[in-house]
Amino acid sequence: MQLKDFLTRDRCYCRIEGVSKKRLLENISKLLSKQFSNLDDNEIFNAIMAREQLGSTGLGNGIAVPHCRVPHCETIIGALITLENAIDFDAIDGKKVDLIFLLIVPEEKTDDHIKALGGLAELFNDPNFCSTIRQAQNSSDLYKVTLLF
Repeated sequence: MQLKDFLTRDRCYCRIEGVSKKRLLENISKLLSKQFSNLDDNEIFNAIMAREQLGSTGLGNGIAVPHCRVPHCETIIGALITLENAIDFDAIDGKKVDLIFLLIVPEEKTDDHIKALGGLAELFNDPNFCSTIRQAQNSSDLYKVTLLF
């Protein structure tokens, strides 16, 4: 499974302001619900926050991969976000986060959820990938970078 399977140009957000973890996740939930009429922003946000309560998805090294399963979701949805200023995300290493990949998966797609997370973990373990992503100056360039990996 590759990023292009669930990430599109219009779900790449480059150098946005992040006030807090909660506010960022609220805002991204709203943006995604506007793109998918069958998804409700509160449903997305509540599912993400429920997952975060189980344990932070802040992986360390400034990276977070919040993810959840949503009942009305029909396909895997990814959103890639880089932040202008890093925010606290309760990451395992205590460092602030500036690189986020939000993953929403249909409720019944457990295997796809696991495969997608595995692929993301592999990508974000690549320092070259992370460095290149962080250097992107706009959303279009951010998306183009993802196509290289």
